[in-house]
Amino acid sequence: MLEWVITISLICITLSMLAMIYRVIKGPSVSDRVVALDALGICLVAVIALVSIMLKSNAFLEVILLIGILAFIGTVAFSKYIEKGVILERERDR
Repeated sequence: MLEWVITISLICITLSMLAMIYRVIKGPSVSDRVVALDALGICLVAVIALVSIMLKSNAFLEVILLIGILAFIGTVAFSKYIEKGVILERERDR
């Protein structure tokens, strides 16, 4: 029963990832694209977690943590770039 639920979950998440890829490419604004990229990172974490459950292994837990951190940092960097036009502020830029 658990295998069926995991398989159905993987299919649903994969379909939602395809929709998010479409939103990243055709997004009406840059902020929509950033939100879609963030959601894509979250779905990638979910897929890796489900694969880890299917394989009955905890070897992917570090990968999940790394992808989560990178997705968060990427979202913050994109948001800062949209807001201010630069990612890193330096003293000479002021």
